[in-house]
Amino acid sequence: MTKVAIAKLDRAGEHFEILVDPDAALELKMGKSIGLDKVLVHEEIYKDARKGLRASEQALRKAFGTTDVHKVAEAIIREGEIPITAEQRRKMVEDKRRQVVEWISRNCIDVRTKTPVPPQRVENALEQVRAAIDPFKPVEEQINYILKDLQRVLPIKVATVRIALSVSSQYAQKVKGFVGKSAKIVNEKFRSDGSWEAIVEAPAGLQDMIIGRVNDITHGEGDVKILEIVY
Repeated sequence: MTKVAIAKLDRAGEHFEILVDPDAALELKMGKSIGLDKVLVHEEIYKDARKGLRASEQALRKAFGTTDVHKVAEAIIREGEIPITAEQRRKMVEDKRRQVVEWISRNCIDVRTKTPVPPQRVENALEQVRAAIDPFKPVEEQINYILKDLQRVLPIKVATVRIALSVSSQYAQKVKGFVGKSAKIVNEKFRSDGSWEAIVEAPAGLQDMIIGRVNDITHGEGDVKILEIVY
């Protein structure tokens, strides 16, 4: 392994360091599934890696409740500091930018046409206003100020669609499980025959996906109606 970086974390008044492959560590920190054996250069937890000083078992238990190297290392990577190169940062910004474009295209509408905004149009607007995108923050934490920038050149709003659903007992639990992950269930009831009725709210950009998925689950037998779109 030719590339080595030091990942650091301060917790419970103690300082911890591990030696990692910087690319693999960054992938893990950003949520990708990758084995710690590909991340750790040495399976040791240090208080000073450059001096080779290991963290004590007492310090590990105090801060992490365990001395398991993999559990501690994962916590250091996910919560701590990892040095990144300019190229890594560029790739992270590009990836986060794609997520922002997808979120806006899925959740926003053009207030003039009442239709979702195409991704390329969002991309062009981001370029035009030179929107600042933080590669480390989730999209949801920075979307408000990004939208404010975009609204200088795009007439967009986050819209909410209200949908009425009615499905037979055969599909009730599966549809409810899907809807619960994709939308907010405003009210619901199970009838005596086991069928399920509900009113749900979701970002307007998700309406086609929700309707399509419910139809797929019920093989077209579900009753799905758009009640209103709130701007």
